Amino acid sequence: MLTPLTLLVPPASPPSLFSFNRFSHFPFSTSISATTTSASDLLRVVSRRLVLATKTQSITTMASQEEECKGNLKAQLAKLFEVSLKVTVPNEADVDPLIAACTGKFGDYQCNNAMGLWSKIKGKGTQFRGPPAVGEAIKNNLPTSEMIDSCSVAGPGFVNVVLSKNWMAKSIQKMLVEGIDTWAPQPPVKTAVVDFSSPNIAKEMHVGHLRSTIIGDTLARMLEFSKVKVLRRNHVGDWGTQFGMLIEFLFEKFPNFEDATETAIGDLQAFYKASKQRFDSDPAFKERAQQAVVRLQGGEEKYRRAWAQICEISRTEFHKVYQRLGVHLEEKGESFYNPYIPGVIEGLTKQGLVEESQGARVIFIEGINIPLIVVKSDGGFNYASTDLAALWYRLNEEKAEWIIYVTDVGQQQHFDMVFKAAKRAGWLPQGDNYPKASHVGFGLVLGEDGKRFRTRNTEVVRLVDLLDEAKNRSKAALIERGKGEEWTEEEIESTADAVGYGAVKYADLKNNRLTNYTFNFDQMLNDKGNTAVYLLYAHARICSIIRRSGKDVEELKNKGTLVLEHKDERDLGLHLLQFAEVVEEACTNLLPNVVCDYLYNLSEIFSKFYSNAECKVIGSDKETSRLLLCEATAVVMRKCFNLLGITPIYKI
Repeated sequence: MLTPLTLLVPPASPPSLFSFNRFSHFPFSTSISATTTSASDLLRVVSRRLVLATKTQSITTMASQEEECKGNLKAQLAKLFEVSLKVTVPNEADVDPLIAACTGKFGDYQCNNAMGLWSKIKGKGTQFRGPPAVGEAIKNNLPTSEMIDSCSVAGPGFVNVVLSKNWMAKSIQKMLVEGIDTWAPQPPVKTAVVDFSSPNIAKEMHVGHLRSTIIGDTLARMLEFSKVKVLRRNHVGDWGTQFGMLIEFLFEKFPNFEDATETAIGDLQAFYKASKQRFDSDPAFKERAQQAVVRLQGGEEKYRRAWAQICEISRTEFHKVYQRLGVHLEEKGESFYNPYIPGVIEGLTKQGLVEESQGARVIFIEGINIPLIVVKSDGGFNYASTDLAALWYRLNEEKAEWIIYVTDVGQQQHFDMVFKAAKRAGWLPQGDNYPKASHVGFGLVLGEDGKRFRTRNTEVVRLVDLLDEAKNRSKAALIERGKGEEWTEEEIESTADAVGYGAVKYADLKNNRLTNYTFNFDQMLNDKGNTAVYLLYAHARICSIIRRSGKDVEELKNKGTLVLEHKDERDLGLHLLQFAEVVEEACTNLLPNVVCDYLYNLSEIFSKFYSNAECKVIGSDKETSRLLLCEATAVVMRKCFNLLGITPIYKI
């Protein structure tokens, strides 16, 4: 059951605000990935790892070495190499270890500091004679650690590390006993705001809201997993001149407007269109609508009640979508921030940031040839006014240290200007330090024709219809497989929900959010390849293996012993242990597709392990160990599903 939204109602007499739609650019897009790994895929992975190896600022900061290193292989290795680097080049300050996962056959991880250090120390009378010698010294100065099996130096000083398989096995088993939360990242922030979804009141949610809602929910989940207090904000468009025509049309259609219900009004989108058509064609109605805006903004009770009625009917529609998606938000719409706008503008004016320009009041931003208009020439406030007030409120009242806005890429410049204005005002520090604000942009969702995804009559697709279609197709596939005879109706419905809605989410999230993707039911509901269906079924198969063993896994966690003797066992174990750093990468860069890549690769590596005759699970002399490895895989998969907002299934 959906948890009700918390509604924060603005004071009775907010100042004028003209509403701007944050989703004026409907986004939607990218084709489904191929089953096999292409050269471009490998290049992308290698490039990403190289970027991460040279990254100077990570999301993770630690309270203590023990807590810092928990779960994260790269962080643990970095601590060891930090000691070595201080011994190797004691006169070089602030040398951060550059640790990356190996892509070749020489090790599991490598330290890539030698070349950079050589460029710093050559000519300073150093004892070293080139990067390989620096690499050798780094290797030799490493402190003893049970996590390292062996080290070697390759090429221009790359220090390759092979992890101890015994240490790896113990680490995985420890996670099984203590829980996967011990592998969570530890960001340097306590409170974050994630502003996402943000539909407009009196308009139905359409396919253009899908990406913001799904991406925003996943980012919130990743931060929540990382022990951050996340304020999930739904910045709905609930104020502005359009409410004049809506209220007047409501009075006309329903004289006893408080009796008007969602059923009576019918299609909310049609109601909006009819009122807009009347506004454009009837001068008398237009005049009444304009007067209605004045009365609403003046706080007249009748108009406030009508406004609240329209908002509530819209929320009922929004709830249907959020319930299907399992998304929870707290609504703080445009109207909530209205009372704060005058004070914020006054403060910026006193700081000398606000200037007069062609009758409007603006803030000029260095490097951008258009100003940020904060008060229009007619004295009205706008989108920028509201966003500045919201940013001020989130920093000063909600004490947020990271404020994340999830909208389409078309909003990039707007938010860039708002953030730069905030830095000029001293609200935010210069650079990339906390507190900070980030814009998470995303591309379009496209139809098969390569254009924005719409219905055949060029209407935008209602999001609730799209989700229902995904569920219905999923249910039909289950019936076709004979599950209607084997399962209860409740099992059919819950599995169809999980698979249908999960397929829609995963098809979006697996793409880099900045790209467009093509919406295709057949591809996203395919049970082969990089799809939610394939991954959900893979998880169910692992659960089936454990059930068929007849063993109590909880007992095995505490009494059994996990070992990683076979290469395929070790490969699977290594990938499991990389979960923590993958989630950290996804959080740092606000990229959910990184988790999707990891999840799909985990499924493929497990499949290779399980299909190898030498790694037989049930009935083998290593059954206990391999059941624990199966359980660890299922645990990590479930956490990935949870981060992506996908409900796992346990049988197929």
